[in-house]
Amino acid sequence: MNARPLVLFLAAATLGTLAPRLAAKPLSDLISPEKRRATVEQAQKLVRAPALTPLPADLPQPFNPPGFEQPDPEEVRAQAAAAAAAATSASAGPAKPSTDRDLLEHIATRIQPSGIFRVGDTRFLTFGQKRVNPGDILTVTYDGQDYQIEVAAIEQSTFTLRLNKEEYTRPLKPAKSP
Repeated sequence: MNARPLVLFLAAATLGTLAPRLAAKPLSDLISPEKRRATVEQAQKLVRAPALTPLPADLPQPFNPPGFEQPDPEEVRAQAAAAAAAATSASAGPAKPSTDRDLLEHIATRIQPSGIFRVGDTRFLTFGQKRVNPGDILTVTYDGQDYQIEVAAIEQSTFTLRLNKEEYTRPLKPAKSP
C-alpha cells in the first residue's frame, strides 16, 4: 500500500480544521472595557486615604510618657555615692600598693634604664654609668622603705624584675637623648 495518499489526506484534514481558526480575528489579551472600569474604580477606592479623627488630649502616650526625660532615682543615688567615694579617696591621697605584685608593678614603672648592650650571650641594662646583668640586685627606696629588687631576666626589648616571689616584665624604653 502506498503511504503517500494517506499522508496527503491527513494533511488536508488537519488544514481543514485549522483553517477557520487561522482566518478568524485573533483574540485580545486585554479585558473588556467594562470589566477594566470596575477594577479601576475599586483600586481608586482602596488608594484613598481615610479621614483621620484626632486623638483625645488626655490619651496616655506610650512612647513619650510624662516625666520620661527625668533621671532614674536609682541612677541619681548611684552617682551621688560615686561622687562621695571619689571625694573621700581624693582627700585620703593615692592608694598604696597592698601586695608584692602591686608594689613591684608600681616600682617597675619608675625604673628607667638608659639602654641595653650585649657582651657575648649576656645582656646588660645601663643606668647612666652603672651596669646590671641578670641576677643583680637593685636597692629601691619607696615610701621611706628600701626594697631589694632582683633583675631576673633581660631580653632584647624587655626586662623582668623580681620582688620576693613576684615577677613583672616590662618593655625596655631607653631614655631619649636631648
